[in-house]
Amino acid sequence: MDKQSKIILISGPTASGKSNFALKIAKKIDGEIINADSMQVYKQLRILTARPNKKEQKKIQHHLYGIIDLNKKFSTGQWLKITIKKIKNIQKRKKIPILVGGTGLYFQSLIKGLVEIPKIPLKFRNKIRSMQKKEGQKKFYKKLLKVDPMSKDKFDPNDTQRTIRAFEIKLFTKISMYEWMNRTKSEFKKDTFLKLYIDFKREDLIKKISLRSIKMMNEGAVKEVKNFIKLKIKKDLSVNKIIGIDELTQFLNKKINLDQAHELISIKTRQYAKRQATWARSRMTSWKKINPSKIDNYIKKLNKSLLKLDQ
Repeated sequence: MDKQSKIILISGPTASGKSNFALKIAKKIDGEIINADSMQVYKQLRILTARPNKKEQKKIQHHLYGIIDLNKKFSTGQWLKITIKKIKNIQKRKKIPILVGGTGLYFQSLIKGLVEIPKIPLKFRNKIRSMQKKEGQKKFYKKLLKVDPMSKDKFDPNDTQRTIRAFEIKLFTKISMYEWMNRTKSEFKKDTFLKLYIDFKREDLIKKISLRSIKMMNEGAVKEVKNFIKLKIKKDLSVNKIIGIDELTQFLNKKINLDQAHELISIKTRQYAKRQATWARSRMTSWKKINPSKIDNYIKKLNKSLLKLDQ
C-alpha cells in the first residue's frame, strides 16, 4: 500500500498507554496525531481526561484536543466531519494520520461511515425523554430491549442518552439503530486502515489505573473539579459523566475523604475499562492486538514505507 494512503488507528482500554504509543509511532514514521476520544475534546478538563500535555503536543502535531467548551454538545457526526478534513490535510502534507482514543463509536463512524437516520420531530423525541424520566432508567432499558432486541449488549445499560436515542429511532423509523449502522458507507477504503489495539491483561491494567488516579490527584485534579463546579454545567450534558467529577465533588463537599475519592475513581475507571474491552471483543475482532510489553519492539520494526506494519 502507498504510504500516503495509510491511516493508523490506535485503541485500547483507558490507561493502557495509547497516547504514548501513538507518540512513539508518530516520531518514527513522520505522523500527526488526531484525537479519537469523546472526552478529550473538551478544553477545561485536561487532567481528568488524561489529555496529552503541552510538552507532548510540541513534539508532534496534535489535532482535536481541547477544542470544545464544556457547556457545548459535541456529536460523533461533528467529530467525523472535522476528522475527515484533518486526515486529508495531513495526507496532503505527505504525513501519516494517526488516530488514537478509546471511543469506539468514533472509530466505527470513520471505518464504516456515519448513520444517516431520518430527522425525528422534537415533539416525538421529548415524548420518549418524558417516558424515560417517568419509568426510570432500569425499566426504560428493559422496554428498549423488548422493542429493539438488537440493542442488547451494544452499550452500558445506564447510558441514558444512548438508550433514549436507540428507543426513539426504533419507534419512529421502525428500524433498529444498529440496522441503520449496517447501511453506512465510509469515506475511505477498508484497506486504508491499519487498526492496532493495545491488549492489556486485566490485573496489569488495574495497577496502571490506580497509579494514573494518583497521578491525576498530584497534577491538580481537585482544582480542576473546583473550576468545573463554578461553571454550573447543565446536568444533561455528557461531560458530567467524566470519571472523577462526581467523586471529587463529594470530596469537596466533605462527604468523603481524598483516599475514598481515589478508590471510587479507580473502581469506576476499572468498570469503564471493562466496558471498553467488551466493546473491543464484539466490534474490534479485525484489529491487530499489540502486547504492551512488546510495544517498543514493534515500533523498532517500523519503517517509512509501512510495509512491516501489516505483518
